Amino acid sequence: MTAIGKVLKSTGKWYLVEMENGSVINCRIRGKFKLDGLKTTNPVAVGDIVDVDEAEDNEGNRVITKIHERQNYIVRKSTNLSKQMQILAANIDRAYLLVTIHSPVTHLAFIDRFLVSAESFRIPTTILINKADLLSEEDNEYADALIYLYESIGYPCFKISAENNQNIEFLKEEINGKQVMISGHSGVGKSTLVNAIDPDLNLKTGEISKAHAQGQHTTTFAEMHQLASGGYIIDTPGIRAFGIVDLEKEHIAHYFPEMRELLGECRFHNCKHLNEPQCAVKEAVENGSISESRYQTYLQLMEEDPNDVYRRNIYGL
Repeated sequence: MTAIGKVLKSTGKWYLVEMENGSVINCRIRGKFKLDGLKTTNPVAVGDIVDVDEAEDNEGNRVITKIHERQNYIVRKSTNLSKQMQILAANIDRAYLLVTIHSPVTHLAFIDRFLVSAESFRIPTTILINKADLLSEEDNEYADALIYLYESIGYPCFKISAENNQNIEFLKEEINGKQVMISGHSGVGKSTLVNAIDPDLNLKTGEISKAHAQGQHTTTFAEMHQLASGGYIIDTPGIRAFGIVDLEKEHIAHYFPEMRELLGECRFHNCKHLNEPQCAVKEAVENGSISESRYQTYLQLMEEDPNDVYRRNIYGL
């Protein structure tokens, strides 16, 4: 006999699972799961719906026996050279990408790579510019330019201050009844934001390293928390680089919404938007309707070796 549960935390070997009756139990897996040919470091991810054997094994543990089909999932390249990817989370209704202008700097290429990956798995994404209370006049102008850029292509953007509970009330309403993910570099304030949304969680928060202006990792594994206001929020480990995996080169433009709108207007149906004549995408870059920074990220993705399993900290990510 088995019962159905939801994975709240995955450490690679042990899993915290919330059962349908509300109880939370420790589980493990037996043997190896093969998931649609995916080669991953973590076969079971936070957010997965799983079957759990109701009987305990010889050591008194419950065992995950099956992973239900995923609505979606989001991955990044793994640092483990024998594997291809790490699943950050599964069954996500919306992703919130938390970015900061300083301490640490979130580069445009990182934002674009995250958005491409989310687009490829049909995960709607909102961009949250945190630490708005610390922005200078010049910083605010830059933040406004980011908001203009990304909202013009369909991504909602908000300035917030998790530390000061500034402009975060709307999140409680948006998250209620949903399963969402919060992601970003270490030090951007992910755990602080979760605590601001639900102070009872009291997640550990980290300090910014003065030497490198980067956050100290306070979340080692992704973990999902049930909020008092309703819904679940997945707090992911800080990401320094975001390697795109499993995307065919000829499909990458489809995951840039502003390029996707123009794909039927190029002279050649198989245009790669690199050096081809009468390319609608390149013309849009030249006339400013597609951002140069977004196009540069596209070029970087087109140039990368898909067989390179290293997570490279390149392009200032």
